[in-house]
Amino acid sequence: MLRPKLPVAPTPFAPPTHLIASAQHSHVPAPCACQHAPAPRRSIAPMVAAGAGGVAAVVAVGVVLTALLATVAITAVSVALCALVLRSLLAPHNRHR
Repeated sequence: MLRPKLPVAPTPFAPPTHLIASAQHSHVPAPCACQHAPAPRRSIAPMVAAGAGGVAAVVAVGVVLTALLATVAITAVSVALCALVLRSLLAPHNRHR
């Protein structure tokens, strides 16, 4: 009920229907001696994009973990300093007698 309905994408290279009827001739192309270009290679863009996304995720997790580690270290130092100050305030000052 609450699921979004995705639109159906049309096929990107579908020929128009009026060209299909005229393309059904029994014409056989004559062989030629020309040099045709090889078929284009598959693009590696999706793999690069997936790799870049993975690297970005690892960097983001690293930044968050480093920030947490720094927070814990700063908190530990401040707690230690507070403990030293409290100890010096609460200690009796008549030790030298």
